[in-house]
Amino acid sequence: RLVELDAIHKRAIADYSFTGFYTALHNFCAVDLSAFYFDVRKDALYCDAPSSLRRRASRTVMDLTFHALVTWLAPIVPFTAEEAFLTRFPSETDSVHLRTFWTAPEGSRDAALAARWERIRTLRRVVTGALEIARRDKTIGASLEAAPTLALADPADAALLQGVDLAEIAITSAAHVAAGPAGEGSFALEDVPGAWVSFANAEGGKCVRCWRVLPEVGSEADHPELCGRCAEAVRLLPPAGEGA
Repeated sequence: RLVELDAIHKRAIADYSFTGFYTALHNFCAVDLSAFYFDVRKDALYCDAPSSLRRRASRTVMDLTFHALVTWLAPIVPFTAEEAFLTRFPSETDSVHLRTFWTAPEGSRDAALAARWERIRTLRRVVTGALEIARRDKTIGASLEAAPTLALADPADAALLQGVDLAEIAITSAAHVAAGPAGEGSFALEDVPGAWVSFANAEGGKCVRCWRVLPEVGSEADHPELCGRCAEAVRLLPPAGEGA
């Protein structure tokens, strides 16, 4: 998405027409970051061990995103961009207005990857729609209490989800992918044909650190209230008083 926005930004500069770019940038902040990426990735940032590759990769993405946002926003909200930049990089001599616009590395556009994740996010809407119904009906209080099954009619959709943790991107404690169609009473969205969701409650105990409901909670002798991941992360933390 950053690469796509970079291309829009370059066209806006070439055409000296910025309204469309800043509309796209606002949508990126509201939809891609706030409603999706930050929502999904906060679990890894808060709960993974500091040395976790997933957590470190997330921090790298957020670092790139920060530099892109503050430089792209600098001409339109100069004081806000400067405040954000200097809060992170305090300086008496540096300024975001002395930096050049963030640009994507040459050859970094991956159209197939963009199309794959656009479809995955569409399928995710079916899962989150089912969770909203469960919350409305007081079946669950939070999405982490759920373990839905996503049934898919098209094997190509199932292939797109291979290697993707559906529970992670749906913010549930467990999630399963099955061949569709699903049984009676399953949830579907009219604008996403070929996808159905069957609801189920997550089984197990609630980890007091990440709040996931997992069967393994209680199996760690030294941390009986934690899941395996959180117990391992806590073991890797320095003893109290020795710093982070």
